[in-house]
Amino acid sequence: MPARPELAHPGDEAIAAAMSRTLTALSAVVQALGDGEHTLNLVAERTDDAFVTGRTDLSVGDEDEFCALRMLLVFALEGSTIRSAVLIATTAAEPHPRACGWSVRDGWLHPMDSHDLQAAVIPCPDVLAVEREVYDAPVLLLLDADEEGPRA
Repeated sequence: MPARPELAHPGDEAIAAAMSRTLTALSAVVQALGDGEHTLNLVAERTDDAFVTGRTDLSVGDEDEFCALRMLLVFALEGSTIRSAVLIATTAAEPHPRACGWSVRDGWLHPMDSHDLQAAVIPCPDVLAVEREVYDAPVLLLLDADEEGPRA
């Protein structure tokens, strides 16, 4: 049986750049979601085939949960230790909660295809869970430090 691959150790500059993009991404997500009670879930597959998850409620909530999700997003955006990742935002709404999501590619958050998002949020058979209405996530713009304008 082959051993798990080793995780690459990103440099300090790569982590600092990813942290900056993460803070920008989280600000853009909060602004895009607008008013309401929101829950963010991040699932990432590391390069050693392990899955890691983070979850936080966007309110005056648990700072530890938010910090854990933020650090997971840093490593997802940095990319050397994460193979793939998705960020799902669920908003409390009547009669059903709404959800949108982004996949991590090329160091940024990109809106998920509605078909993929529907598959990601559908409850498992025989599991009690609230069904969510999916909608297209907004495009989040990242200001490019090397250029004067935003990029998607």
